[in-house]
Amino acid sequence: MSEKDDDSAAEKARRIGAETQLIQPKRQSFVGSLWSSFLAGVVVAAPIGITIALVYWFLTGPMAKLDAFVKRTLPYGDSEIESILQVLPGVGVFAAFIALVLLGAFAKNFIGRSFIRAGERLVESVPVVRNLYSFFKNVFETALRQSERSFKEVALIEYPRRGAWAMAFVIGAAKGEIKYLLNDQGEELTALFVPTVPNPTSGFLLFVPRAELRILKMTVEEAAKTVLSLGLVIPDFADPDEAVKIVEAAAGKAETAREPLRNKLFGVKNK
Repeated sequence: MSEKDDDSAAEKARRIGAETQLIQPKRQSFVGSLWSSFLAGVVVAAPIGITIALVYWFLTGPMAKLDAFVKRTLPYGDSEIESILQVLPGVGVFAAFIALVLLGAFAKNFIGRSFIRAGERLVESVPVVRNLYSFFKNVFETALRQSERSFKEVALIEYPRRGAWAMAFVIGAAKGEIKYLLNDQGEELTALFVPTVPNPTSGFLLFVPRAELRILKMTVEEAAKTVLSLGLVIPDFADPDEAVKIVEAAAGKAETAREPLRNKLFGVKNK
């Protein structure tokens, strides 16, 4: 086939493609456009409004009560400085912050730890109070402690049966008695937290070999959004295999387009 025949065939293909469009874009009506704009406005305004409302409630509710409580405990005198401190907003919160910093510094030294252990033994001697104290202590230690037990990865695991996959947060390597008793289950026994949907505060603690996990590239925050949205919010993902195919196809098209020019330059005739 000659170069002229190739050009005519390509022109004919372009003309046929222009005359027969397979997909006709659907034109949106005026009402549909208004509804789409309304939903876009809700998506923008709702997070901002909820955030502002929560911050306002926190500042005018718990923080205001804490400020008033601390001010009532502060000594009150007739001097101008004490009068200003009683009227100035936020002084009680700042005083509480300083008190907590000093308490934490005291608790980290040897004398402070001794006093705290003595106080905990006293609390543990009271039947009902010790249960409440132990519960809230564990909650705050778990929430505030930044250690190797915090979530670092997200994985997929076959749960609750083979063929059904659940999203799980990787806690870390199993330790202690659990690792000793399950040593025959495989290497790198890993602790997982499988959250319930859409309430991720409850779930199941599993111990499985790491070889059975499929680690995801998404972050813990992105996985939490997926759980909270019932799987409706999925982070964007670029398929590497598809990207390679696109690059190879583009390279092939470029090579095909350069072939006629190369033939003209070097005088090669098409057979």
